[in-house]
Order: sequence, then C-alpha cells, then structure tokens
Amino acid sequence: MDESVALDALADTLTRLSTNSYSVDLHVQHIRLAKSMEDKDQLLVALEMAANYMATPDDIWLPLIDAKTAASDINTPEGALEVLDVYSKAESDYMFFSILQKHLDFLVDRHEYFSGLEVEPDNLGKLFSDDWTREAMSIVVSKGTGHISQSHVLWDQYYNWELDILEKASTDEKPLSVSVIEKILLARLQQPHANHQDTYQSYSSFTTAYKPASEYESLLISASKLRSRAIKAYEKREASEMALAAAGYSLDAYATYIAAEQRRRDPDHFILCGLYERGLAEASRRQFSGELGAERAIQMFWVGYIDLVKTQGKSAEFWRRATRSVPGSGEVWARYIHFLEREQESEFSTDEMDAGKNEDIEAAYTRALSTTLFTRGRKSDPEIDADQIVPLVLARAGAEKRAVEAGRADGDGLATLIKVVEDGIAMVRQASSSGDPRFRLEKFLSEFYLSLADVPDAAVQLWASTAAHYRSSWAAWVAYTDVLIRTDHHDLARKTFQDMSTKNLDYPEALWDAWHNFEHAHGSLSSLEEAINKITQARAQLETRRAREAEKAYAAAAAQYAEQQAASLPAVSVPATGATQGSAPVVSEAMDVDISAPADTKGKRKAEEEPPVAETSGGKKPRIETPTASLKRDRENCTVFVADLPSEATEADLKALFKDCGDIRDIKFTRMPETLVATVEFYDRDSVPAALTKDKKRIHETEIGVHLAWRSTLYVTNFPEKFDDTSIRDLFGQYGLIFDVRWPSKKFKATRRFCYLQYTSPSSAERALELHGRELEPDRAISVLISNPERKKERSDADANERELYVAGLSKFATKEDLRKVFETYGPIKEIRLAEDKSGQPKGFAFIDFESETDARAALAANNYELKNRRIAVTFTDSRVRAKNKEGTAETGLGRRADARNRSVRVRNIPSGTQEGLLHQLLEKYSLVKRTEIFAALNEAVVELENPAEAGKLLLRAEPIILGENVLQFSEEQAGPSRGQPAAPPPATGGMFVPRAAGSRPRAGLGRARKPGLGATQAPSSSNAQPPEQKKGQDDFRKMLG
Repeated sequence: MDESVALDALADTLTRLSTNSYSVDLHVQHIRLAKSMEDKDQLLVALEMAANYMATPDDIWLPLIDAKTAASDINTPEGALEVLDVYSKAESDYMFFSILQKHLDFLVDRHEYFSGLEVEPDNLGKLFSDDWTREAMSIVVSKGTGHISQSHVLWDQYYNWELDILEKASTDEKPLSVSVIEKILLARLQQPHANHQDTYQSYSSFTTAYKPASEYESLLISASKLRSRAIKAYEKREASEMALAAAGYSLDAYATYIAAEQRRRDPDHFILCGLYERGLAEASRRQFSGELGAERAIQMFWVGYIDLVKTQGKSAEFWRRATRSVPGSGEVWARYIHFLEREQESEFSTDEMDAGKNEDIEAAYTRALSTTLFTRGRKSDPEIDADQIVPLVLARAGAEKRAVEAGRADGDGLATLIKVVEDGIAMVRQASSSGDPRFRLEKFLSEFYLSLADVPDAAVQLWASTAAHYRSSWAAWVAYTDVLIRTDHHDLARKTFQDMSTKNLDYPEALWDAWHNFEHAHGSLSSLEEAINKITQARAQLETRRAREAEKAYAAAAAQYAEQQAASLPAVSVPATGATQGSAPVVSEAMDVDISAPADTKGKRKAEEEPPVAETSGGKKPRIETPTASLKRDRENCTVFVADLPSEATEADLKALFKDCGDIRDIKFTRMPETLVATVEFYDRDSVPAALTKDKKRIHETEIGVHLAWRSTLYVTNFPEKFDDTSIRDLFGQYGLIFDVRWPSKKFKATRRFCYLQYTSPSSAERALELHGRELEPDRAISVLISNPERKKERSDADANERELYVAGLSKFATKEDLRKVFETYGPIKEIRLAEDKSGQPKGFAFIDFESETDARAALAANNYELKNRRIAVTFTDSRVRAKNKEGTAETGLGRRADARNRSVRVRNIPSGTQEGLLHQLLEKYSLVKRTEIFAALNEAVVELENPAEAGKLLLRAEPIILGENVLQFSEEQAGPSRGQPAAPPPATGGMFVPRAAGSRPRAGLGRARKPGLGATQAPSSSNAQPPEQKKGQDDFRKMLG
C-alpha cells in the first residue's frame, strides 16, 4: 500500500475509533494498517488501544508483554513488578497457555536472578523469595487446571521448579520443602488431567526418595484411592477431548462438548468452567481473525458460563471480565445488573452499606450505554440487534421498579423508571427498522402505568404511538385495542378494528379474530354481524392479493435463477459436425447425490443411471422426457422450508398453517443450536405457490419464514481434494446458518468431489454465490451454484467412470508431467491427480481423466509400461467399468470377493442418518479407504480398505474414533449372508459392494463352469462337507503389519 494512502486510511480509522472505541473490526483494521506500515511504535499504539478497551487474545498481549519487558529494567523490583502487572491484565482477559507459560518462565528467571544476588536491593522485601515465587507460580498454574488435556504443561513446569528448590535446600529446610511437594502431588492427583499416570509415577518416585520405606505401600494405596475419581472423570471425557481436537477446536465443537457435559447426570462444575474458559479463549482468537459468528459465540459462552456460576458467589472481577469481553451483549449486562441488585438487597437487609464494595446499578447501566454499542447515531449506520438492548433496559427498569415497591428508592424513583424505559423504547426503534416485534419494553411500561402508577391514559397513549410506529404490525394494533378495551374505550376500539381490518397488516387474521371476540364480549348483534361481513370481505380480498403475489414471486424467482445460471455458464463453441463426447461442454449444474440405503437392492435406482439421449445437429444431448406415470417423487419441487420456528412449534401447528394449500406428504423438524426449522413436502407441486404465501406469518406470536427448499441450497464442486465437511462448513458458514451439507456416496466412485449445502435462508445462499469462481488453490476455481431442480442438466460426470483411469505402482519420483507425456499420446487429458500423503509425499498412484471414453480405453494399453524404472498398472477407476474389461480373480488368488473381504472391516455404532460420504471422510484420516457402504437399518457399515494391512490398522487402533457423539466399533468382516438383512438369503452375486443394477448375468464362455479361487466360499455338499475356513484373528493382522 502506498504510504500516503496508508496514512489516510489510518487517520480515517482513528477518527472512527474515536466515536466507536469498542468496535473489534475497527481495532483489527487499525492493527493491520500499523503492520502494513512497518511502524513498530504505531503497532504498539494500536495493540495498546485494543487492549485498553476490550478483552483481547494472546496475539495482542504477547507483543505488549515483550515490549514492556524490553522497556523496563527487570533487574530492579520496580521494573519486574511493571512486567508482572501486564501479565496480570493479560491473564484476566482469557486463558491462553502461551501467556501462562511465558509468565512462569519470567517468575523462574527473576527468582533465579534475585536469589543469586550477593546484596539484595533494599526495596526487594519478600519479592521473588521462595515462598513468594511458590505462591505466584501456584496461582498461574491454577488458572490452567481447567484445561484437562494441557494443564500438565504448566503443572510440570511448576513441579520441576519445586524439585530444584528441594535439591538446593539445606538440611533444615528440606522437611518443609518435602511437605510442600507432597501436598502439591496429592492435590494434583485429585484433578482430572491427561497424564495422570505420569503424575502417579512422580508421586511414587518422590515417596521412594523422601519417605520411609515402611510407609511406601500405605501411601501409594492412599494415593490410588484419592486419584480414582479424577481418573474416571477424565476417562469419561477423553473421547470428547479427542473429538474436539479432531474438529480443529472449532467453536461448534466446543458448543457440542459443553452441551454434552451439561446433559450428564452428574455434570462436573470444574470441567464445565474449564470448557467455558477454553471456548472463550478460542472464540476471542477467531473473532480478532475475522471469523463470522465468533462474536456471537463469545456472547453465548459467557451467558452459559454466568448461568453456571451465578450461585457460586463470583467476585466483581469475574463480572468485570465478562462485560469487558462482550461489551455489546445486553444479556451479559442484564445478568451483571441482577448480580448488583442481589448484592444491594443483601447489604440493605444486613445494614452493611459498603458503597465501595461493588459498582452502583446506575453506574453500571451508564457504563454499558457509554460503549455506544446500544445506540445507533444515524440511519446510515449498521443496524443494532434489539435483542441486546431490551434485556439491558429491562434489567435496569426492573431493579428500579423493585426498589420502588420495597421502599428503597429515593423520591425520584418513579420518574427514573419511566425515563429509563422510554429512552429504551426510543433506542430500540432507532436501532433497526424492525424494532422489537414482541414489544417487551412497551408491555413492561404499559403494565406499570395500569397497575403501579394507575395512569391508564398514559398506557393508551403509549400503545397509540406504538401502533403508529409499527403501522403494519398486527401485534401492535391488537395490543392497542386490548388496552382500549381494558380502559373502557369501547367505541374507539371498535373504530380502530373497522379502520384497520382492510389495511395491509403482516397477519390480519389475528386482528380479525380479536375484533370478532371483542364484538362477542362487548357488542350488539348488529355490530357482530357487521363485523363478520367486513371480515369476510377483507378475507376474500386478502386471498386474491396473496395468490397474485405468490404467482409473481414464483415467476420472478425462476426468471432470476435462469438469468443467473445463463450468465455463469461458460461460452462454448460447438462444431457443426463431428461432435464427440469429449467435445461436449462441461456444465457445472446440480448433480444427483447417492443416498445411503439398506442393503436390500430391490427398488433401488440404478447407480449412475442416465436417461437415453439423442444426438442433435448441434452436438448437444437433450434430456428425453419420460412418461408422466414413471416420474419419481419430486421432492425438490414439492418441498418448502420453514425457518425461525418457535421452540414449542409442533406438527399440528404446521398442518394448521398449510391446511388450505394442499395435501401434505411429510413434515420433518430439525432442532438446531439456535433455531428450529422444518421441511414440509406436499404431494403436488401446485401446492407450493399457496404455501409460499405463508411467509412472514406467525406461529405462537413468532414470525416464521417460508421459502422453496432449493432456493437456499447450493451445489458446490471443484473444491480442493483436502476439503472435508469441516472445511466446507468453515468456508460457507460466514454467509449464514448452515442447515445441512449432503455428500455423495463414494461407494462406486472414490474421486467424486461435490456436495449440496443448504442454508436456513435464501439470502445466505445468494451471499455465498460470491465464492463462485474463486481460486482456493492455483488453477482450481470452486464452482458454487444455486441447485435449481428446474434447470438440472445431465450430470457433467455422467460418463466420468468411462473416462477416468487409475494408475498404480508409480515411482515416488514420478511427476504429473511424466504421466502427461505417457498418456497424452492416447488423447487429450482433462486432469491428472497425483495422490499425496499428509506430508506431501507421493502415495504411488494417480487418477487420469481423459476428454473422451475412446481415448481412455486406448490408454489401457499403457498397462505394464515402465516409468522411472517401475512397471505401472493401468485400469479403470470405477470397479464396475473395470469389470467390463477384465475378468478373473484377484492378485491374491482368493477370488475378488474373498480378497475384498480380507481387506474390509465392519463398523458398528454409527449414528442414525450418517452419510456415507462423511464416514468415508472420517476414516480416510486414519487409513486408506477404497469404498464405504452403510446399512442404515443396522447402524452399521462395511469399509473396504486398500489392502489387509490398512484394515489391520483400523482393527488394532488403540485410540477411539468418534463420529458425532458415538465411539465407532470395528470388527473383522465375515463371510455370510447379505449385510443389510442378515435373515435373508445371500444375493446371487454374494460379493462386496454389489452395484445397484448388478445381478447374476450369463456370460459368454466355453460352457464350462469356472473353478473357484482358493479362498472362494462354496456351498457344503451333503455327502462330503468340508470344515469351514479358519477365521483370521488379531495375531494374523499383527503379522501383516510386520
């Protein structure tokens, strides 16, 4: 960046920070600009400014600590204390081990320095003495004990220092030092931690060296009893700790871990506190790195943390940490005000009015508003979430109201209460265009006017202004008419009903119901009949208008999508004649996803089956329309997605909502961490336009969203090979809440690389389209498109099985260019993928995609070609295509089925609804997986590995593999009946991973039965039955692994 441009940007950022000092985004921008200018002084200013206003991660604090250490004379007590003060501030923000370890190193270093001085400074006192340093180090170590997987890093450092002190101690000092270390060891044994066995061994060695031999056995028995509970506590969480690490310590993984811990019969307070501290630290680091959703995660973690410890009597320092960490969270500030109110009540009841003990409620409320995070200055400024303002204002007003009722308030208590709420209402209405659709502040103030203050006219004026502000809100007008009825203004209420009955409200049915009930309770027969007539007329007009709007919306959405897709498709010139399969344009459109099903192959659609196509003069292949009677269930066009449902919503609620739209086939609810959503499938696609008119309707007074399911679904392909489910969710999660990610089965084609990603709202999917064409790797642009079933083309990989070759036996020195030189002689090559391990070393095999099937078949002639002094093997990648070109037994001589069984394992305890693609991704991290097949009815799967040694690695693995919250169980795959239905007779083919259209077909031959391989399974003869083949055991697999 040009220096003048950088200076202008810096000045602009500082100006904005002066009015919005608590904006994380602005502080991050300030720090980045300072780094780009390579100005160390300016960078330190930026870091200090961020740390002064809010809690910051270790990336901010570590440079500040280094700068303070370099600037201070740490060889003096004053300089050392200045550095220690920075450490204390840093550790009060979040629990970062990088800071805690650095703090321990500093304490040990300064202790060693000051202890070695012949003449101590006059003002040193007890600073850095053995006892002072021991206490300081124990405090630092205690801050990290909640991290049960890493706390040993700090504790070992402290323990080693104590051992050094013991070795240097004089004869008189040794007994005291031995006693101190013994207490430290016994206390540590009672804490859950990863290396508890090492701690126990340390205690054993210590006892042997410093305790009488006669006491050794009794001391060890006592220590074993002490540590038993801690060991069990850690073992219960070990699988969760591994799952957390496998997920890259993502915020979703922390939330899942915390939720699982809270559901336990015996939730451990120590473990939960540690989890919240760890989650907060990780979230803060991600927040400052710009991860979307990290700020919301910090707020949720703090709310949960506060609710966990609110009965534990936490100090004011804890609340200072919380409000400093999330200064824009009204929920946290509200809980802090509740804490202050309880403390004030306690002080008032015990006559212990210590004004300096805690912050005053009014001062805390003023401090919250001073952050400017709850006020919106101009309409051009970003909107503020009203759900953060309302809890703060209600907490302040509620405290004042209870003080007035209890007689603790001063003479201005009532006026203060009214002003707080009125100012809060103004803040909410200014914060966003939608305001607070639940009118929580208005209801609070209205009830206060009607009951405590006894000024009903003020309540009427309040709701009149509310209805005028929220002109299209049925809830505002119903609340207004309710207060008119309660205050006996019946004529005004009736006039309001009449005037608003034909207005364009968001849910006029609710107003009509209220009018109908009002006339029953307070009207005459004539007024009731008049109301019914007007409601009937208004209902007819509304239904006509909604039908027109739905038709227009549906047509507009289809037209918009058509334009979008047409613009995104590459322009391809098609030759007039001689068009071949290889020259057909590649269309990145939505693909069908293989969905795992039980092993019973009856009724399953044929794998990779495509409708017949006919060549046209332009070389394109149009889809042939099939008769209406043979059309399959049209889920995409018959399903609507319902979002933002209230937590108490039921199937009956949705049936009542859509009762006038058409017959419902299926309703499925999905409860997500922050919301409840549902999919509603109709029998007829003509029901969908009417269903879309229910958008913005209300269920249990909560506004819901209704849209076509495909409008929030993306088809994503051509992403890097290393991407898995977590990578996709991390990449797309920044654009909105993800409902589901569906991966293709790799049962028949291991190189398939696409997925369907569905958001909870279409707007999120539209925002994510900006990723389309972005290069996540050099020369690999990701494809992101809306998955519209109306424009679903023939799959771009429909004949990929016929065009892709698998090349094995490659030298580790073979490169893509070497392969290209060998194979491009057979025809144009689309892509070469050379498999590599995690370290980037070649695995010895590759995949080659040709432009045409003819060229791929011709390239089979390269089989046994010598490349880099190695003979390579060339076959089709897909086993089904390979079977067309090669018959015979496997290389082991056991027969293909037996050979596949020897390198396969059975996986049990799979969570219900697991996708084959996700299971395949998970197991690929531990072994070389060829194919995966799930049997949903059994919650089991069969996984075929590359070779028996890879199967043995899974079977002999000591550490558990976690999927969801289930620990997967592995066992050898045995010969037997069909895996999907154990009680049924085996299929005709009897093989592993039978293709979905494969059956026993007559083959050409000499009319002579083929002899089975050595390991083939034969039906026993009634006259001469052979003993069954001996099963392989664990020892056999150990021999395979050498």
